[in-house]
Amino acid sequence: MSETEIFKVLADPTRRAILERLSAGEATATDLREGFAITQPAMSQHLAVLRGAGLVSERREGRFAHYRVDPDGFAPLHQWLGRYRAFWPDRIDNLKDLLREMDQ
Repeated sequence: MSETEIFKVLADPTRRAILERLSAGEATATDLREGFAITQPAMSQHLAVLRGAGLVSERREGRFAHYRVDPDGFAPLHQWLGRYRAFWPDRIDNLKDLLREMDQ
């Protein structure tokens, strides 16, 4: 999945909140639904989108599905951000120089 598609998946605040909860550890859809004003089918849809994007993986245990963040799914975002990583050190150095000049 491309970084553009992943950004579209992450544009939804509910999905970001689900990922935030899963960052603390594995959970079932029922566990994840606590505190959300959404139905079980809506939660299942959000989880299906996150799984489709490769951001969440599912482990079945009997009739229960346990979800967790799949770090490999974030690789396209990591690569995308990496293209801009070189930009920031120079900008920060320029800012430091400017602040030094302003202090003198």
